[in-house]
Amino acid sequence: MSKVKWAVASHKRRKKIFKRAKGQTGARSKLLRTATESVKRARAYSYRDRKDKKRLFRNLWVLRVSGACKEMGLSYSKFIDGLKKANISLNRKMLAWIAVNDKKAFGELVKAVKA
Repeated sequence: MSKVKWAVASHKRRKKIFKRAKGQTGARSKLLRTATESVKRARAYSYRDRKDKKRLFRNLWVLRVSGACKEMGLSYSKFIDGLKKANISLNRKMLAWIAVNDKKAFGELVKAVKA
């Protein structure tokens, strides 16, 4: 039976880890064990933060719409409730965009809600 050589496979594995750890400081990008731990932790953070990003953006949109509503003399909750009652279906992302970029159109939405 012939001898199995692991060098190529193990070099590939290490290379993959070091490539992912590139840009990190000190031992995190130089030593295999610390690089492995660091990459593992970084991947966990990136997974978690992809979920958090969605939450943060929704908060930002709500803040923008809320601020624009306050300028028009209306609370955010009453505005959203009024939109539902008026059968106007716009998501918060679009409402935030309108609130920031088109004050006139947002004013029309507020009038529709108040009526």
